[in-house]
Amino acid sequence: MNKKLLSLPYLFWCAAFIIIPLCMVVYYGVTDKTGAFTFQNISAIATAEHSKALWISILLSLASTLICLLLAYPLAMILSNLHVNQHSFIVLIFILPMWMNFLLRTMAWQTLLEKSGVINTFLEFLHLPTLNIINTPAAIILGMVYNFLPFMVLPIYNVLTKIDKNVINAARDLGADSVQTFIRITLPLSLPGVISGITMVFVPALTTFVISTLLGGSKILLIGNVIEQEFTQTGNWHLGSGLSIVLMLFILVNMVLSAIFDKDGEGSML
Repeated sequence: MNKKLLSLPYLFWCAAFIIIPLCMVVYYGVTDKTGAFTFQNISAIATAEHSKALWISILLSLASTLICLLLAYPLAMILSNLHVNQHSFIVLIFILPMWMNFLLRTMAWQTLLEKSGVINTFLEFLHLPTLNIINTPAAIILGMVYNFLPFMVLPIYNVLTKIDKNVINAARDLGADSVQTFIRITLPLSLPGVISGITMVFVPALTTFVISTLLGGSKILLIGNVIEQEFTQTGNWHLGSGLSIVLMLFILVNMVLSAIFDKDGEGSML
């Protein structure tokens, strides 16, 4: 039996659920309701409403990506320095929440942060000021960081574990202190994981609409919410597809940057 035939189910899956849907998005994005070719659906991103939603999405995505990086890098370094019998269990515990449904994890934070939620109820019990985080940009960033943090930790951790300890020991023997060793050895060698982590966090944060709907209370519209509404509420697939093409350009830029800085795939999660 030809081994190439074993790839047919995968090729069928890619064609049915990736290539064909993408072609449909492109088709609807560059045509109007009459089927005539147009760029109006794509240029609609420049309107006040859509550009505002896009810039808010970019700002919140950049903020959540930066926070994830600041939290993930030290954590990945700690995990990479643990003994073999320790870090495997701790990594498993860390990624365990990822096994739960994304929607359920976000709804759990909604229950925690709402005005009569668990956190405020506990603060009232202690006679402390309550928190008004729900339906704010801070709540959306919190939801993004919580959901996407593992996607930043694992690539960086994977790269750090591959760094030869003899290189670090050699730097120490040559008189480099901890800061110099980190700046000149550890950080440059871990850049593939950092770039991969940034890509894996920024892209889903930019395109999300569930987090902003649940934690933002639909008061803060991200570009993902606008696109989702065009498909599900307005029924304007052409405009929704045109705006989706704009987001696809951001995704392609991130993929190109990841390919440039991580040519060998060292920053993968596996």
